[in-house]
Amino acid sequence: RGGVQIRLPDVPPLYGMKTPHKFLPFSYAEERLVKSRNYWICTVRPDGRPHSIPVWGFWLEGTLYFGTARSTRKSRNLARNPALSVHLESADDVVILEGQAVEVNLTDKDTVRKLDTESRSKYKMPLMMVPETILYRVRPRIVLAWTEKDFPINATKWIFDNP
Repeated sequence: RGGVQIRLPDVPPLYGMKTPHKFLPFSYAEERLVKSRNYWICTVRPDGRPHSIPVWGFWLEGTLYFGTARSTRKSRNLARNPALSVHLESADDVVILEGQAVEVNLTDKDTVRKLDTESRSKYKMPLMMVPETILYRVRPRIVLAWTEKDFPINATKWIFDNP
């Protein structure tokens, strides 16, 4: 995947973030991404307004996967602008990622099989595959994480060279 830089999040000085700093390990973010049941995604509508909605998904091998129907607002937004942000439900154990949604080739049987196995384990149902299904993968460009109890001391930003 390339390299990763670890740094302080970009925030105003009033937040009191400075070095030395207690950066979180990336395993902290990955553990929450794997265990999360719901992922909130935010895309941009054609008129520039944000669109946020929860989806089910899977964190596998450094990539977030989720699916929807091609006719949904989120899918139509991503067709115009693939940039999105994703965050988990907790404001106490924060994980936010930013990246680009890329359509998964549904003829990639190995990936589809892995996602089906994950769906059966995580959601107790097979991967929903109907004619209108579109699957996306998001390799993060930026990930932010912190815990409310240790903020701002452990607020961490990872920047990936090759999402």
